[in-house]
Amino acid sequence: MAAPLGASPALRNPAGLPSPEQPGSRPVSCQEDFVYGEEDYVLCGVGWWRSRSEGPARHPLSRFDRALQAGWEERMRLGLFRYRLGELQTRVLPGKVQFVAQLNIQRGLERRRPQAIQSIRQTFDPQQFHFNKINPGEILFHMARGPTLHPPTKGPSQGRGGLRERELPRTLAHVLVVINVSPLEFGHVLFVPDPALCLPQILTQELLQFGLESVLLSAHPGFRVGFNSLGAFASVNHLHLHGFYLDWQLLIETAPGEALCPTLNFHFLRGVPAPGFLFYSEGEGLAALAHTICRVTDYLVEKEIAHNVFVTRGTAPGEPAHSQARSGIRVVIWARSSCFGSKEETAFNVALCELAGHLPVKTAQDFESLTETTAIHTIQRHLLPEAQLAQLCSQLVALLTQ
Repeated sequence: MAAPLGASPALRNPAGLPSPEQPGSRPVSCQEDFVYGEEDYVLCGVGWWRSRSEGPARHPLSRFDRALQAGWEERMRLGLFRYRLGELQTRVLPGKVQFVAQLNIQRGLERRRPQAIQSIRQTFDPQQFHFNKINPGEILFHMARGPTLHPPTKGPSQGRGGLRERELPRTLAHVLVVINVSPLEFGHVLFVPDPALCLPQILTQELLQFGLESVLLSAHPGFRVGFNSLGAFASVNHLHLHGFYLDWQLLIETAPGEALCPTLNFHFLRGVPAPGFLFYSEGEGLAALAHTICRVTDYLVEKEIAHNVFVTRGTAPGEPAHSQARSGIRVVIWARSSCFGSKEETAFNVALCELAGHLPVKTAQDFESLTETTAIHTIQRHLLPEAQLAQLCSQLVALLTQ
């Protein structure tokens, strides 16, 4: 669990907002803005500067970290979460993968019942839970780009198959950063575009770009962002990303990647229990990168293939695995088998965290008995067959280079 450092003023409590008790889908709003520019990106000095065996370390905080953590802790003091999250019991499972298992009994018992999902392209249903219904006090701030955020003049996605930043429209002015009332870990938030748009859970370039930027705005190597599609254990069919701190290294941060399209920094992630498609950036061309990634996820939606996306600090695909620096970001996309209906009753559900090597476990018995072999078996049951994944790989390369 990430340990916040220092103190910063609590964010203003939103006032004059519609009562959460009122029915319907009235828009939620927030008075607090977090405005940033690319000068706020933390591009140097981020890394795991101590041995994993020494346990979690304390990390300096950026302006983004201080705003998020202060607001999140204030909401915890106000009792706006479904349960009080303390220090989570954590085990690093013996083995090559070094899975990070965490016991979170309360989330398993007290989280909101997941919605019944029947299709990856299921339409938004105003009768189900959605983010227009949240308590306005759950909103930490609006996250918005300032006028000083200029598109970089170069980037990996400006070659074959890519677009220049100036060619990419930016229609999403801000996102809401909202607490997840059933947190997996410290600082667990949701990034939500204007809830009144009532967008279904299909990833968009604009929202993904905010997610990519938030990882670079954090000085903590363990701040992660992710997306679960419908059929890949998304619980709410209303567009959102997850963000949270996990103060433990994961294998996918350094695992090797096989180049598929070097001009787009597009690779195939190997050496992990869940192989996937990997993009890498050191902060340049983020709008173009988000556009390229969403070409992949749009293709998966079109083909009715469930998927998870995970954004984390990491090394360049060809960099030595023992490197401690995390100056770039890795974006991993897993195409996987769909899971519809009720969620499974296993030690853990296989969504974005689990595919990345972070295993939130629901019972003490499962937490104590879980092994690397069991975890790998559970995860791999949700992956596409090898032949189908190889065919998809060829199709995506053709899509991105046409």
